[in-house]
Amino acid sequence: MISIGGRAIGPGHPPFVVAELSGNHNGSLERALAIVDAVADAGAHALKLQTYTPDTLTIDCDEPAFRVAAEHELWGGENLYRLFERAHTPWEWHEPIFERARRRGLLAFSAPFDPTAVELLEKLGVPAYKIASSEVVDLPLIRLAAATGKPMIISTGMASVSEIDAAVSAAREAGCAQLAVLSCTATYPAPPSESNVRSLPLLAALTGEVVGLSDHTLGIGAALAAVALGACLIEKHVTLSRADGGVDSAFSLEPAELAALVTESERAWRSLGGVAIGPRSSEREGLRFRRSLYVVRDVSAGEPVTPENVRSIRPAGGLPPDAAAQVMGRHFTRDVSFGTPLTWDLI
Repeated sequence: MISIGGRAIGPGHPPFVVAELSGNHNGSLERALAIVDAVADAGAHALKLQTYTPDTLTIDCDEPAFRVAAEHELWGGENLYRLFERAHTPWEWHEPIFERARRRGLLAFSAPFDPTAVELLEKLGVPAYKIASSEVVDLPLIRLAAATGKPMIISTGMASVSEIDAAVSAAREAGCAQLAVLSCTATYPAPPSESNVRSLPLLAALTGEVVGLSDHTLGIGAALAAVALGACLIEKHVTLSRADGGVDSAFSLEPAELAALVTESERAWRSLGGVAIGPRSSEREGLRFRRSLYVVRDVSAGEPVTPENVRSIRPAGGLPPDAAAQVMGRHFTRDVSFGTPLTWDLI
């Protein structure tokens, strides 16, 4: 188990739902704040930003290596610098966004992409750090964030087992005592068939840490499946409306969908229960209404048992239905009234 801002995250607690703002502010602080309000209204537990500028991620170069592949579903052919210009959250927006989130009862933190981002986030007092999938191999950045002593969440999209091990080891060695590791498919949007949420128990076994899912598929199905396989934290991108467009809108949840995720992920978690086969305590009343053999007509002592005076009906209380073949043709030992459960002492 780990704890972020006093909120426990682990197998014994409902899933922790993190809403990713990313670039869905579409260049407007007012829209960003409206998304914070929508996230809070939906019942999510945390809001996450990404802290970078175009210049902290790349350079303003238009060589082919600095362009997204032409066949990319959302950003085909885009120049990286221009894409990051559109998608980044200005640093001066962080404080008002975090303040609004805290006022609305949300934990608010971010994914830094370079040391200057960690410096900014430390000044703003974030309660945790997220390491994005692309940065899982940036071990110096991981060590820097871990050295703050705050909880960390590491996404593992595109990472091999050895890369995950190196990232987790770097975080631990640098002082991180509370770590969550997220399965992730770093494709936007991600096809459900490549989510491989069956890998979550393996990821937990390999790392020994709390696990979750950073999900870029459409809808909430993959996230709910992940909860069934041990995910304790779910991260999804969120927008006010996909119809509004934006760099991440195509694979983001709308507020009503986020609310459904919060509700249904907790319902899925509660349904896991324990390893048990047999009647549940809530089924006690139902057990009373199983079928059994009942006397369905007033009978006198000495009368034979027939299908006309003994039938298998609800409720329970009489002999089991399978005893019918054994009792037919026997005789009643005394007068028996209609509605009496048939027991061996009556025949």
